[in-house]
Amino acid sequence: MPIYEFKCQKCGHVMEILERSSGNRKHICERCKSEDLQKLPSGFSVGHADGSLSGGGGSCPTGTCSAH
Repeated sequence: MPIYEFKCQKCGHVMEILERSSGNRKHICERCKSEDLQKLPSGFSVGHADGSLSGGGGSCPTGTCSAH
């Protein structure tokens, strides 16, 4: 089962939730109990224009770091 990140639209809390890929279960915020959660895109599933994937070890969050 994959782990997804969700952000609460009410309080802004970000949490990781283990979710079945076919599951339609409603999740609630750990902090404020709101059901208004947004699934965040995974760093591994979002590619860069050059074809590389983000989220790898040693990558720079701003994308402006020089190569080692």
